Amino acid sequence: MAAFVIEGGHPLSGTITPQGAKNEALEVICASLLTSEEVMIHNIPDIRDVNNLIQLLRDIGVKVKKSEEGEARKDERERRSATTKNTYSFRADELRLDYLESDEFVKKCSQLRGSVLMIGPLLARMGRAVIAKPGGDKIGRRRLDTHFLGFEKLGGKFSRIEGRDVYEIAAPRLKGSYMLLDEASVTGTANIVMAAVFAHGTTTIYNAACEPYLQQLCRMLNRMGARISGIASNLLTIEGVEQLHGTEHTILPDMIEVGSFIGMAAMCGDGIRIKDASVKDLGIIPDTFRRLGIKIKVEGDDLWIPRQRHYEIQSFIDGTIMTLADAPWPGLTPDLLSVLIVVATQARGSVLFHQKMFESRLFFVDKLIDMGAQIILCDPHRAVVVGHDRKITLRGGRMSSPDIRAGIALLIAAMSARGTSRIENIEQIDRGYEHIETRLNALGACIRREK
Repeated sequence: MAAFVIEGGHPLSGTITPQGAKNEALEVICASLLTSEEVMIHNIPDIRDVNNLIQLLRDIGVKVKKSEEGEARKDERERRSATTKNTYSFRADELRLDYLESDEFVKKCSQLRGSVLMIGPLLARMGRAVIAKPGGDKIGRRRLDTHFLGFEKLGGKFSRIEGRDVYEIAAPRLKGSYMLLDEASVTGTANIVMAAVFAHGTTTIYNAACEPYLQQLCRMLNRMGARISGIASNLLTIEGVEQLHGTEHTILPDMIEVGSFIGMAAMCGDGIRIKDASVKDLGIIPDTFRRLGIKIKVEGDDLWIPRQRHYEIQSFIDGTIMTLADAPWPGLTPDLLSVLIVVATQARGSVLFHQKMFESRLFFVDKLIDMGAQIILCDPHRAVVVGHDRKITLRGGRMSSPDIRAGIALLIAAMSARGTSRIENIEQIDRGYEHIETRLNALGACIRREK
């Protein structure tokens, strides 16, 4: 187990570039299983969850090559001028079908939540997949019913494998179907879309997730030969095809990391530029921080966040207390509520946060309360933050990271705090943030990693 030791009170300044999006990377890497031809993907983040998924693909026979530099497609270069660092090629032409049914493979899948995105491609291409309960953040129930109900609509049949805590789903040939998803699940939609591209006939998915990363997946599949329409809406139509071919793809900047950097700049920044942020794909994230009083300037595709000596939480037009709640895209992503809560502790005014999707994600606020924050945890889903207006500085403490997003929020709190803090279980942070202490120390932070 590793830990961060953070000396608080050091102002951050300079320029930082966000990594490739974790959630998009997990989706498009799994999509490479849909073809026997080479798929080249640029801007893959060097983080624990993604690296573990890549290794899992190697284990099942996918040929994976990494090259630090590559030449992006012309349309990709025009869309975004970021470098093609962390470029990988994937060729799934000789999959180890015996290993896909082994206990070792099932065990590795159970330790990585992103592995659930392999089910759709394997079912579509191989006609069967073995399913184990995936791992991931401990933030409450994260059911997979949406995935499985979608597979059943396409003709998949589930059966329990005797003597093992796993299930097998099989379908010699998937058939297109109309389905109304019970929730706009991002991974559920991605999984169903990847399965449906080979289904016979037409599949219609209503109440589909439509966040930018899912749009990226659909566009990538279309370049591979799929026929997906309705991209960027909650009604997707997929006409089944016989096969897909290789392609090249560049991953967007991680919007969650961009939001995390905005929070850091607000709490302890002395002028920070977030470079190549793909502003058009951030949705309401910048405006949500502006509701807390944070000044953000858009300069081209960069965000400039000046020093925030004071920032005041807005109220609604009728004067009632501001409420921020998560919602499916284009609403506010739940992954940033933890960061927003920390930022609100030093604002002028009060705000109610309503976390609707996960019943355990707000429990990290007791650590902020120990640091001196004024927070009322109303129930597992709601918390009221009364801002200090920088009159009372948070104090350093010892804490543990319960999940990726709470971990980065605690790191922001520790950097702004008085004294030294220690955060245990930072492997959780490593799952979602690339070399985070090195990048923040380059801005002036004082973070040390200890075993």
